[in-house]
Amino acid sequence: LKLLSEDPGYGDAPTEGIRRVLQESGRVAVPRDQPLDASGIEWIRMGTTVATNALLERRGERLALLVTRGFRDLLHIGSQARPRIFDLEVAVPEVLYEEVIEVDERLIPHQPGCRLPGKETLPLLEGSTGASLLVQRPLELSALRRELEGVLARGIRSLAVLLLHSYAWPGHEEQVGALARELGFRHVSLSSAVAAMVRAVPRGYTACADAYLTPCIHRYLESFRAGFAHQLREVPVLFMRSDGGLTPMQHFSGARAILSGPAGGVVGYAVTTYRREDGQPVIGFDMGGTSTDVSRYAGEYEHVFEASTAGVSIQAPQLDINTVAAGGGSRLFFRSGLFVVGPESAGAHPGPAATARGGPLTVTDANLCLGRLLPEYFPRIFGPGEDQPLCREAAARAFRELAARIDAFLADTAAAAGPRQPLSVEEVAMGFVRVANEALCRPIRALTQARGHDAARHVLACFGGAGGQHACASRALGMSRVFIHKYSGILSAYGLALADVVHEAQPPCALRYEPAAFPWLDGRIAGLEQECRDALRAQGFAGERIRTEAFLHLRYEGTDCALMCSAKGHAPTPRSCRAGDFQAAFTSRYLAEFGFTIPDRAVVVDDVRVRGTGSSSISCETPLAPSGKPARVETVTRCYFEEGYLETPVFLLEELACDHAIPGPAIIIDKNSTIVVEPGCTASLTRFGDVCIAVGSGPPRSVGPQLDAVQLSIFSHRFMSIAEQMGRILQRTAISTNIKERLDFSCALFGPDGGLVSNAPHIPVHLGAMQETVQFQIRNLGEDLREGDVILSNHPCAGGSHLPDLTVITPVFWPGVPKPVFFVASRGHHADIGGITPGSMPPHSKALREEGAVFVSFKLVKDGVFQEEAVTEALMAPGRVPGCSGSRNLQDNLSDLRAQVAANQKGIQLVTELIRLHSLPVVQAYMAHIQANAEVAVREMLKGFAARWGTAVEAEDSMDDGSPIRLRVQVDPQEGSAVFDFSGSGPEVYGNCNAPRAITLSALIYCLRCMVGQDIPLNQGCLAPVRVVIPKGSILDPSPEAAVVGGNVLTSQRVVDVIFRAFGVCAASQGCMNNVTFGNERVGYYETVAGGAGAGPRWHGRSGVHTHMTNTRITDPEILEQRYPVVLQRFELRRGSGGAGRCRGGDGVIRELLFREDMVLSVLSERRAVRPYGLRGGSPGAPGLNLLLRHDGRTINLGAKTSVPVEPGDVFRLQTPGGGGFGSPGDGGDPEEAAELPAPRSFAERGSLFEYRRAQETV
Repeated sequence: LKLLSEDPGYGDAPTEGIRRVLQESGRVAVPRDQPLDASGIEWIRMGTTVATNALLERRGERLALLVTRGFRDLLHIGSQARPRIFDLEVAVPEVLYEEVIEVDERLIPHQPGCRLPGKETLPLLEGSTGASLLVQRPLELSALRRELEGVLARGIRSLAVLLLHSYAWPGHEEQVGALARELGFRHVSLSSAVAAMVRAVPRGYTACADAYLTPCIHRYLESFRAGFAHQLREVPVLFMRSDGGLTPMQHFSGARAILSGPAGGVVGYAVTTYRREDGQPVIGFDMGGTSTDVSRYAGEYEHVFEASTAGVSIQAPQLDINTVAAGGGSRLFFRSGLFVVGPESAGAHPGPAATARGGPLTVTDANLCLGRLLPEYFPRIFGPGEDQPLCREAAARAFRELAARIDAFLADTAAAAGPRQPLSVEEVAMGFVRVANEALCRPIRALTQARGHDAARHVLACFGGAGGQHACASRALGMSRVFIHKYSGILSAYGLALADVVHEAQPPCALRYEPAAFPWLDGRIAGLEQECRDALRAQGFAGERIRTEAFLHLRYEGTDCALMCSAKGHAPTPRSCRAGDFQAAFTSRYLAEFGFTIPDRAVVVDDVRVRGTGSSSISCETPLAPSGKPARVETVTRCYFEEGYLETPVFLLEELACDHAIPGPAIIIDKNSTIVVEPGCTASLTRFGDVCIAVGSGPPRSVGPQLDAVQLSIFSHRFMSIAEQMGRILQRTAISTNIKERLDFSCALFGPDGGLVSNAPHIPVHLGAMQETVQFQIRNLGEDLREGDVILSNHPCAGGSHLPDLTVITPVFWPGVPKPVFFVASRGHHADIGGITPGSMPPHSKALREEGAVFVSFKLVKDGVFQEEAVTEALMAPGRVPGCSGSRNLQDNLSDLRAQVAANQKGIQLVTELIRLHSLPVVQAYMAHIQANAEVAVREMLKGFAARWGTAVEAEDSMDDGSPIRLRVQVDPQEGSAVFDFSGSGPEVYGNCNAPRAITLSALIYCLRCMVGQDIPLNQGCLAPVRVVIPKGSILDPSPEAAVVGGNVLTSQRVVDVIFRAFGVCAASQGCMNNVTFGNERVGYYETVAGGAGAGPRWHGRSGVHTHMTNTRITDPEILEQRYPVVLQRFELRRGSGGAGRCRGGDGVIRELLFREDMVLSVLSERRAVRPYGLRGGSPGAPGLNLLLRHDGRTINLGAKTSVPVEPGDVFRLQTPGGGGFGSPGDGGDPEEAAELPAPRSFAERGSLFEYRRAQETV
């Protein structure tokens, strides 16, 4: 039975479903207007999207946030990274709270070496983690009482409480919670109770989500119970949690409910598809109407412990369900010669074009036009009156219009020379289905390869209403078996019946995993196991049906990459806990995921977790009897496949038996889904009536070098996939924090001329620079580039950005071709390569040799041999320069360079596989077609600009030292080309703000992509319509020996500001990265800090965010204070620092660091003298300010760039610049600018793949 979640015919869908089941099973009428008799109901199990929908639509409970004083804007700033790096309007979902109350209290970690004045008088507390804390400021409740009474008077009844370090000592939060409940607040979420894990920002988000959503859930549960006699008092009602376990209704809360809906589907396919006897892992593929989820199961549920939904990070165990596309409702576009599927969605209303409600073309329409969906088997609920069948003609009409546009474009494209037949509706629809399938394969590859698995070794478990139509796409992944459960259309509901009841406990810890800690850990685990058993017994589970499993959340000390490890399969030893050898489990899993271990590094326990499960023991499988006769064909239809139209028999699933085999092409239909069996595949039924498809290789498809728009889209995905898979190998095999955890790297594929083909991830400062590096090597080495060679380069004259970014380049050779046919390269930021300061980012360098080791065209691998001795000598060479050191992290350098070589080898393997499949001329032809596609998009943007603003624009801005950056742009409106001329920019400076030529090109590609406003392949084609003039010897193309570290992080931002000023697209953002470094002989730390974003014609600038050429996340306050000898006293918005205007500039931030030891503080910043400009009458943003507040009472202005010794008790106050305003206040604005279409709806991405991509774009 399947019902619409919303229908005017009934109030609550689950209640209506139960009513119909009772009516059908009892064969008596059950009136809709009376409470249901629950006496015949044994149990009710539910999954719900109430919490998810309330979060997405911001329809939760009104709430206030209580937070430690000095941190009122902590959750607004969050990680300080913007979600989409190319969106000029930084659109971040709003915070969930209406008001903020700052609480007078402060705990700080106890540090043995701390020399803060007066430290001896501070009370010492023993934390629940095993670590100690100091009470720097005691809790003050009297003023808080008055503020809470005011909040209550304004109608707010729900509170979230976030006090720093409360995860380790919750006493202050508990006192605040008791006061709030005493005053009459109905719901109080304490961060220490909701998510007792280190890191204040995600814990605060989780507490807010809980306070925002739990009251909504409780109201829903009350209304649900009201539909039954006696309020369901005697009936166990269990709800699915995000972690895949059931929990009693009274324990169901907002923070654990986000994935309640889709979690049942994961349980469903895990229990029904995975076979323990062969251990073949399963990929879950849940394709519905508005979203597509992928997940993996290999005998254990894969959980993540922090994930984002609708801009809110939730710290709680959640199944790793990755929403990667918009499902059957994914919209179809033709853009600049490319077939594009999604990410925009048609949504439920208006829905696809075939619903005849004015909706856009979607994947569902494509399947309908190909004959793969049969309208007669769908209910008549479509059209304006919701009484019509699916309308194939409406979809076909929209496809005919789109086909005409595609034909017109191809006719105008020189690459499509010669006469060609117009495209049919079917060819266009088939093209979009193929592109959709290829797009869906990319995240599945990423999900498997992220953990070192081969996608081809998995079974694909398809479910959801649209999954069966795309099941055979698994052949592109090399998968040979697809499993589709008989209830695939409602597998999320069926999974509820198969799920276990779960009780979990997860307190934090801060101990090393070593013998001294084992008694404490064993006692903690035993206590948590007893807690879980008691909770499950209280729910009626007998002892033999209860299982517990202990986990430790482990990481190597000094890293952030924690793994939740069970000791299952690792028996206890004399040097382990009694619960098992967790260290062996950790090192085994670390080796499997990352390819190495760190034997001499201590292992730290972040959390202790015990998961208790009460087995449901419910079996719903009934074996089928064989029929002994051929399957009955319901009807025969014409269905379009790669071979054209084929006669395709249609079968009803309910009539098939376990001895039936259905060769493709065929369509199998049941009540809730349609399964397409493609030619070359065979479907059979299991003994329980599930469909198993043996996937054949499919017909060979000949692809020629001439442009085919569908193949262009497929090759675009393939080229990007090569770069992405290289990145996964690099991240897995690198050892340094910068590459493994901060993901500060890029991998790329280049053509034989060194032109960029694909690049992942899109780190703005890397975009054009690697192409310059590869092309330099081609010119510089020429015939000396041989097979078996790998080149290392970082010099600015060779396309380098700054010295710590080491680029490793490998030529790709093909038999019979004397020169390289492609190049692959990886660029990674190494934490130290020598120079005058640790970290190789000196604020006061005057020459390149002071910034570290230099490589121009260094052969890292020669004739297949890694040149360890030579590269070691080169990395230590800066030590021969007076005042400098060689690399301070030599072993990390060598390990990461080997990882970069390995990533390039993966790229070579993937490129050669592609060449074997399609031939060298075809692959190189499509490389050129992809570059031409990006060129077309940029030319169209330039033509549009010229038509509106004219053919010549210019702009100027300056650095704080007065060095001008000048730009004149001349646009050819016919060609769609432009000359970007930086003549007149200032000369090279005696300092490090010189920007290598590659930096200017990266900034230009970034700006062009932002102004195009849609996804395009970011490759050499972006710059093909553009000629760039940069005067030699200027600040933008300095001499080979000039210092450049500031050019990479500061001047790059000014170049962006000047380009956007010339085009008039938005006011200046903060124009700085605010580089802050501190350290001593024991410890070192580096961060960049957010500021204000510039306003635009339709948007206010975002406050407290990174902009343009950087997007680095900031270290969480609790991690910062735990690992480094500082106290973060204040981190909040600098109110009023954004420029005024019709649209206001974003505010900068104020960040105060209190030092606990003697250290050296270094600051490298800009926009301290020259303010970020406003546009069209908008005011400029406020300049930044760097202050040192000495413990003796003096306040010192440090200036923009300095290094200074600091003492315990000194405070560094950083005030970052605001963004410029746009338009005069009160000005109505340009109607053309205001007449923008509303933002298209997209699916809500989530899961580990989304978090990984987001992390890649935040460096």
